[in-house]
Parts: sequence; C-alpha cells; structure tokens
Amino acid sequence: MKDNIKNTYLAADFGGGSGRIIAGSLLHGKLELEEVHRFSNRQVKLGNHVYWDFPALFEDMKTGLKLAAQKGYTVKGIGIDTWGVDFGLIDKNGNLLSNPICYRDARTDGMPAKVFKVLDEQQHYTTTGIQVMAINTLFQLYSMKQNRDPQLEIAHQLLFMPDLFSYFLTGIANNEYCIASTSELLDAKRRNWSQETIRALELPEHLFGEIIQPGTIRGTLKEDIARETGLGAVDVIAVGSHDTASAVAAVPATKTPIAFLSSGTWSLLGVEVNEPILTEEARKAEFTNEGGVGGRIRFLQNITGLWILQRLMSEWKARGEEQHYDTIIPQAAEVETDTIIPVDAPEFMNPENMETALMNYCRDHSLHIPQSKAETVKCVLQSLAFKYQQAVEKLNHCLPSPIRQLNIIGGGSQNKLLNQLTADALNIPVYAGPVEATAIGNILTQAMAKGEISDLRELREIVSRSITPQVYYPKK
Repeated sequence: MKDNIKNTYLAADFGGGSGRIIAGSLLHGKLELEEVHRFSNRQVKLGNHVYWDFPALFEDMKTGLKLAAQKGYTVKGIGIDTWGVDFGLIDKNGNLLSNPICYRDARTDGMPAKVFKVLDEQQHYTTTGIQVMAINTLFQLYSMKQNRDPQLEIAHQLLFMPDLFSYFLTGIANNEYCIASTSELLDAKRRNWSQETIRALELPEHLFGEIIQPGTIRGTLKEDIARETGLGAVDVIAVGSHDTASAVAAVPATKTPIAFLSSGTWSLLGVEVNEPILTEEARKAEFTNEGGVGGRIRFLQNITGLWILQRLMSEWKARGEEQHYDTIIPQAAEVETDTIIPVDAPEFMNPENMETALMNYCRDHSLHIPQSKAETVKCVLQSLAFKYQQAVEKLNHCLPSPIRQLNIIGGGSQNKLLNQLTADALNIPVYAGPVEATAIGNILTQAMAKGEISDLRELREIVSRSITPQVYYPKK
C-alpha cells in the first residue's frame, strides 16, 4: 500500500458553481492533494424562488466518499465547507422542510430598510460587526417572517449549508462558528448568538443551536452512510466551514497582519486580526468581522468577484461563441480601455443577460462601450482591480499601519492579468496561490483537530513548504 493511502482527510468543498471531494495526506511535512470527484452545483428556479438542489448535492457528495473508499484511502476525517449565509430548516423529526433558497433570490429585496426601522443600524454594527448585505441570513429570515412563511412556525432548527450536510451525515445538529458569523446574527465579541438582535426581530429563538468551533469533532458517519460509502465509522470534523475561513487559514504567510484576497465568484479582501474591529469608520467603510480558524477574525470587505466574468463566459458559450481563459485573458492583456464599471452595482447582481447589462450600463453612464470580447474582459478585470484599490485604501484607514503585501488565494489566483492589474493598482507586491486554498485549509484544520498539527502557525508553515506562490510586482 502506498504511503499516501494512510492518514487521509477528505474535504467536501461546495462552491456556487461546483463541488469537489479532495483527498489530502500529510507526508514528510508536506501536503499532497488529489481530486477524487467533481460535480456541478446549479441554481434552480422553481415557482417564485431560486433554490439550491440539496438532495442532488448530498448524493454527489456521497458518490465522492464512495470513490475515496474504492481508492483504498484510510480516511481519518471528513470536513465540509460551503459559501456563506444560506441555510436549511429541519423539523422536530429531523426532516428538511424545503430545499435551501439561494442568496441570489429576490425575496430579500428591500429588507435592510425594513429591518433598520426596528434596529438602530449603528448600534447593530457594534454588536454583530457585519457588513450589511441584503443576502445575509438575517434579511432572509426577516423576509420569511414578513411573508408569514409557515416554515418558521414548524421549524425546529436552522442549519447553515455545511451544518446541513454534516447533520445528514451524522444525525447531530449544531452550528459551526465561522459559517454562523456570516449570518449577521452573531455577537462579534462574545462569538455566540446575539439574542438581543434575534428577540428584537421576533425570530424564533429555538432555531439557533449550539455554536461549535473549527477543530471540533461534529460526530461520526451514521451507520447506514458508513456502510453505503464503504468508509466505516469516520469522524466528521468542523473546519472553517465558510469556504473563505478555510481558504484564509491556508495563506502561506506568518508575518502579521496577514492581508488576503480570496478570489473566486466573490472577492473577499481583508486582514486577519485577533479581535473584531467595530468602529463607526469600519461600518461606514462596509467592512465585516467574520469568524476564522484558530480564534481569529477575518476583517474584510465582500466584493463581487469573478461572477461577472463567469457569467459572460457562460453566455458566450451558450450562443456558440465559447472562449477559453487561456486565450481570452492574454488577448485582454493586449487591449486598452479606460472603462471602469462599479462591479457591486445592483445591475450586475443577477441580470437576465450579463453582457447586455454591462453594455447598457456603459451606455446609460456615457462610458466607452467595449467593442470586443477581449475589451469586455479587460474592462471587467480592471474594474475589479480598481475596486480592490478602493477597498485597500479604506482598509488601511482602519489599521495601525498599511498592508505591505497582498496574498491572493483561491481559483482567481490563476488569473495572471487580474493579479498584475491588482499589484499595479495597489502598488504593493501580490503573492498568488495556493489555488486550492479552501481544500488545503479544510484538510489541515482536520489534521489539527486530530493532533497531527499543533496550531495555525504550524499549519501555515506546512502550506509554505507545500506550495510556492507566484509573485507579481507593481510595474509603476
């Protein structure tokens, strides 16, 4: 039997467009990864709402677990991470009441204004420390309450997406801290539910369960799942179950403050700190305080990331004009355009057609309209870099000293043009990688829970030994 068959951890990593099961093994102080299974994740419009297909995702996850067993891995743990804010509700018999609704659903339109007729917005931030976004769990729940959704009356517990996957694997229901912190319902200092907020909004208090920290063993695979997958009685371990929390844990740096940009469908740009920053300046700058691995706080700004580009690529493919990243990105690097669009504008949240939305925005605001696909891509990427520049300027005002380098992690770290545009815009070095930061952070947090790694610093030292980031220096 090969060495890498031993002491393997499985990361079930769910993103907005796809999911993967990744196997990771520690060998001679380095981490080795293998993608075991990849599957699609889609949003389904049904009736008046946009849903996630949770049963299909759960079945795909089990398929990946079966494949891992068939490969002969000796699995020591399974960790689950997903996107933030979305949730499912289970009844007192443990049944899922509905497929989880996607955060891009329109049910939260206008909800922040209604909530802040009940709550004082400034005081609310000093409690939760979360950037106000209509997609947040708080506004999803308040929309259900406003619409008298009968699910709220019969629901027994709220489980965020990673909690939900874990529950149906183990039969044990609890809420992992990092994912719960995205809800805008946690007390940032106490790192537990804000009962004051929940009561003020008259949300059912019993929905909010025990908060557990990354590195906690959530439970063991239920007997039927252990038998079906062939894995046996494997522990399911709480990791930084918000995907960005796992990704930030895998930043290959040890000098503080660690500044990061988790680059994917969303861009999450910020620094890791020990305690939340709850100042009025931070609130006005739209920064959020989310939970991290090892007791850290991710002080960051949520920015629309590669979503616009992803939608454009999908639309071009659907009409028979497919582009490939390895050709369109170099083409975009060669063109010149001065058009900058506000990537977070409502027009780009979820339009019927992204290219039409972009062209219409440029026309309506007297901006140069891109004349080619390459120019359109360049417009989107330089608009992102400009947004990052604005965010870092605000970030530096909230910190004792400005950041000196930025670590770009996740799938977007492969976009060489965006990395260079970012280095140029910020005028600091950009370190790109690892691409698989989320899976790495997930797996190594499991290893930490099992005692193979002592703490977060050692975890990052392992990452540094395992990958070499590509450095982009400003061209100015």
